[in-house]
Amino acid sequence: MATLRKAPLPYDHLAVEQKWQHRWEADGLYRTPDDDPRPKWYALTMFPYPSGDLHIGHWFMYSAPDAYARYMRMRGYNVLFPMGFDSFGLPAENAAIRNQTPPGEWTYANIERMRRQFRSMGTVIDWEREIVTCDPSYYRWNQWLFLKLYEAGLAYRAEAPVNWCPGCQTVLANEQVLNGKCERSGDPVERREMEQWFFRITAYADQLLDFSGLIDWPEPIKLMQTNWIGRSEGVDVSFDISEYGLDVTEISTFTTRIDTVFGVTFLALAPEHPLVSRLATPERRADVEGYADASRRQTEIERLSTEREKTGVFTGAYAVNRLNGERVPILSADYVLLSYGSGAVMGVPAHDERDFEFAAKYGLDVRVVVAPPQWSPRDALDAAYVGREGTQVNSGEFDGLPAREGYEAIADKIEREGWGRRTVSYRMRDWLISRQRYWGAPIPILYCDGCGAVPVPEEELPVLLPEGVHFLPTGESPLKRHDAFVNAPCPACGGAARRETDTMDTFVDSSWYFLRYLSPDYDDAPVRDDHARKWLPVDQYMGGAEHAVMHLLYSRFFTKALRDVGVVELDEPFSRLFNQGMILSGHAKMSKSRGNVIAPDDYVRRFSADVVRLYLMFIGPWEQGGDWSDSGINGVARWVSRLWELCQRDPASLPAQGAADGALMRKTHQTIRRVLADIERFKMNTAISALMELSNELARAYDDGAASQAAWRDAVEKLLLLLAPLAPHLAEELWERTGRPYSVHQQPLPEWDAALAAEEEATLVVQVNGRPHQRPRRHQ
Repeated sequence: MATLRKAPLPYDHLAVEQKWQHRWEADGLYRTPDDDPRPKWYALTMFPYPSGDLHIGHWFMYSAPDAYARYMRMRGYNVLFPMGFDSFGLPAENAAIRNQTPPGEWTYANIERMRRQFRSMGTVIDWEREIVTCDPSYYRWNQWLFLKLYEAGLAYRAEAPVNWCPGCQTVLANEQVLNGKCERSGDPVERREMEQWFFRITAYADQLLDFSGLIDWPEPIKLMQTNWIGRSEGVDVSFDISEYGLDVTEISTFTTRIDTVFGVTFLALAPEHPLVSRLATPERRADVEGYADASRRQTEIERLSTEREKTGVFTGAYAVNRLNGERVPILSADYVLLSYGSGAVMGVPAHDERDFEFAAKYGLDVRVVVAPPQWSPRDALDAAYVGREGTQVNSGEFDGLPAREGYEAIADKIEREGWGRRTVSYRMRDWLISRQRYWGAPIPILYCDGCGAVPVPEEELPVLLPEGVHFLPTGESPLKRHDAFVNAPCPACGGAARRETDTMDTFVDSSWYFLRYLSPDYDDAPVRDDHARKWLPVDQYMGGAEHAVMHLLYSRFFTKALRDVGVVELDEPFSRLFNQGMILSGHAKMSKSRGNVIAPDDYVRRFSADVVRLYLMFIGPWEQGGDWSDSGINGVARWVSRLWELCQRDPASLPAQGAADGALMRKTHQTIRRVLADIERFKMNTAISALMELSNELARAYDDGAASQAAWRDAVEKLLLLLAPLAPHLAEELWERTGRPYSVHQQPLPEWDAALAAEEEATLVVQVNGRPHQRPRRHQ
């Protein structure tokens, strides 16, 4: 039996981690050269908002990606793994109002704390490529890209409904509206039309539905984007209102079920539709206007809620269904939004669940025009029949046709008569980027009474956010009251002009940040052409699934738009995407309001950064997450202590030749196979479990003298190489202490031998009903 000659000193994790962090930084170990001949691998995780200290959820989010980036380095790739801070946004402005602290001061103080905590994790981040989106050197290019999209007709200004607080005299974001009231003043919120800036993302709807350029994206993410874009093929059909003598003689609606047009028993218009007030009869006008006022105090989310009862009011006017000549009532209904389609829908209660509910409430007719199989005219409908299989009935000349044939025949007639046309509609709307806030990138537009909207010349960028602004508790952007910012000469005529005081949505900042990491100090463009060609697309993107239809969709749009204006040459920004789950505390999501946020610093001081990393990766599959447990992290800490002692055992006390080397060698090569496959699939928890098993086998082999010195050294070496991506400080220290050359992180990962990893088999003879049978038995 082997014995330990001299026990190692206890693991002083604080000294070890500081030692290697300083060494790695001094040596530039993790700087990523652009001219490295190795194949490139761009690994990127979604950058954080600098809200304060990193909490344990941040550590969970970044530990596995860091391990993955290290793993790819050891596979022989030139890995780019950068980090930055998504630092514009409303929280900094709210903090400024609350604490009378300038947003920049609050933000940069938070960034400095987060930098320190990131470094304490021992990450492989190349900090020389750091970006901060609130820095003028970054948002200059936000503004430059805006101008390129503006020149291409992809940025435009138009009226759009907003949440308006009459008390604060300002626009509110949806999250600032609570139960229909302003969170600051408590005043009832109204819906108003205001001029705002948009990006024309709808021009790329069909391209965004094409996922063929993606190598490996989760199907649920692609489905969410598909549903968000909401491509629908249908027919625009018009209803006649010429009897009212208006300059508008028809109302157009879009439907995907033109086969049900003979079942229309009402039209519903959005309360803010311009025709509502013009069509309202004198005796109905007061009710119609009162209903419109009430609707303006609701958000779109509230109006579209499936749990909310549908309401409406009769305008007193009618429209003629040209297919059958019937006059149908026109109602104003708040479940119809002006910003969706034409702001008008045709009501077909027999074949639409929402219309059926609405008709039942208001006593409107329900007429079946697509008969379900086995249906009889004597049968009453208990619910809308929304199926497409059936026969046209009550449909004039189209009676008796199968509904699918009826669809085409009715659409043909509508186009022939000039009453409408086949078309494609999208649920997705253009991206509204205007924010009536201070802490964001200024939109580079001036308004001149003579020249209109004039873009700021490129040589005058960036348009800087002014300092020394006064944050008054009015909810209004300080930019409007900053004369030195607002007043500027017109670039076209030299006359007096006013700057745009809206700032950009912070999703603009994060829609192209992956480009700036490639050339963070380049002054001639957002990214150098040669850097873009070398590094793009991102090979592996990592982050939360909650960003499926905003950040991820906007980044795909930005990439395609920038391709079309000549900035980049690629179609998709991220080849592969992997989503992490969530770390819980007490079976609940961590939040300050619940008081269950876990700060990592105390655990790092007590256990080590590597133990925290290992536990967060061991807690469960990264895509699922898990529940934080102090007992769980204690278990990982005990394993690390055993590793510290085990790997420093003296192999000299083992036999020079080991007849029983096969068991240890087999376990070693099986572990290599498992760990490499698991890290490749982000199964860090099972990779760590495999290393625990190997350490148990090592301890058994040493204690029993069941391994040779060479087999022991080989197994320890391979264990440390596999451990390096997961616990970088511990692996580096043990690598040095066992006499191996610096650095373990510059070594290749071990390879496994299929023959050595094969399970050993023996033949067992058993008797069944007195008859011998031979069966193989496997030994692991």
